[in-house]
Amino acid sequence: MTFGPKTTSLDCGLGHACQFCPEETHCTLDKPLHNKRLIENRLEEIGHIIVVLANKGGVGKSTVSANLSAGLARLGFRVGVADADIHGPNQSRFFGFAGGRTRTTYDGLKTLAFEADGISHPVKVGSLAFMLEDDSTPVVWRDAYKHDFIHHLIGSFDWGSLDYLVVDMPPGTGNELITLCDMLEGSDVSAVLVTTPQAVAQMDSLKAGRFCNERGLPVIGAVENMAGIVCPHCSEEFHLFPDAGLGEALEGLGISRLAAIPLAPELAMGSDTGQPVVTERPESAVARAFEPLIEAVAATGRAGFDAAVAHTLGEVFQTNLEDEALRTALADLPAGQQEELGDEIAALLSQETGRLRDMTGRNGAE
Repeated sequence: MTFGPKTTSLDCGLGHACQFCPEETHCTLDKPLHNKRLIENRLEEIGHIIVVLANKGGVGKSTVSANLSAGLARLGFRVGVADADIHGPNQSRFFGFAGGRTRTTYDGLKTLAFEADGISHPVKVGSLAFMLEDDSTPVVWRDAYKHDFIHHLIGSFDWGSLDYLVVDMPPGTGNELITLCDMLEGSDVSAVLVTTPQAVAQMDSLKAGRFCNERGLPVIGAVENMAGIVCPHCSEEFHLFPDAGLGEALEGLGISRLAAIPLAPELAMGSDTGQPVVTERPESAVARAFEPLIEAVAATGRAGFDAAVAHTLGEVFQTNLEDEALRTALADLPAGQQEELGDEIAALLSQETGRLRDMTGRNGAE
C-alpha cells in the first residue's frame, strides 16, 4: 500500500485510526473527524453488540465470551469477538491464536479468523494480544491509553459486516466499561452478566448488574459459571461452592439466570487448546449447558432485526399513502369514492404495520 501526502480537506478513507498511519506526523487532514467517522462507520456494519461483563475477575467472562461467540456462529450468524481485557487479553488463546499477529491494512487492523466444523462464517477475533511481543508481556497503561485502545478496538479493527460483536470486558466498572458505553450510545447493545455461586464472587459481580441498570444498559441475563461438578468415578453431580442465594440476588436486580455452566475438564482443555467446547464437543453436557444463553442472545438479535424491519415498512407504507401516482389515480374517481378508497388503503396499511409489530413482540418473547 502506498501512502501519499494528505493535503486536502477530504477524509483519507483509511480504515484505521491516525495513530497507526506513517503519515500522522505531517498529515494536514482533520484527525479527530477521521477517528470519529471511523467508529461510526464500523458501528453501522454491526447488527448487535453483546457486552460480557462481571465486576469480579476469574469468574469466566472470557470462557463465556468465546463459547457464546462460537455458539452464535454455529447458528449461522456472522460473529466477531472484541477482546477488551487490556491487562489480560486471553481471546487469542481461546481461539487458538496464541502468538498470532495483526497487521495494518488499508481497511484497518486485520482480525484473525477462527474456523471450525459447523461454522459457515469464521469468527473474527481482535485483541491487544496480537500487538504484544509475547503472551508474557505485561501491559502497564494509565487510563488515557486504555481510553484510546477501546476506541481502536471498535474503530480500527476491520470487523466488516457482523450480526454480533461480542465484547469480552475486563473486571471492574471503570474506565474501559465507561468508555465503551459512551462510545456505543445509540447502538443496539445488550449485556450478559457472568458470576459464580459463592458469596464473595456475587458481592463483586452483581455490582456490574447494578451498573447496567443505572446506565440503562439492557441485560439479557446472567450466567452462573462453575455451577457444579460431576464426579469422574461415580458420575454423581455435586456443588463445589455453596449456594449464596444467587437466584434471589439476581431477582432483586430484575435479571434472569439464563444458564448454569458446570466445572468440566473438557471446558478447561478447550480453552487451553484454542477449541471452544461448543464447537469441539457440541454434544457434551457442558456444551449443551451454553445453549440457553446462546438462544437467548440470538432471540434478542432477531427481535431487534424484526423491529427494525417493521419500523422501516411502516415508513414505506406512509410514503405510499403520500405517493403522487396514488393521489393521481384517486383523483380520477368520483369524489365520494376517493375518500372511501383512500380510507380503506390507509386502514389496510395500518393493519399490516400493526401485524408486523405484534409479530416482533412475539418473537422477542420466545
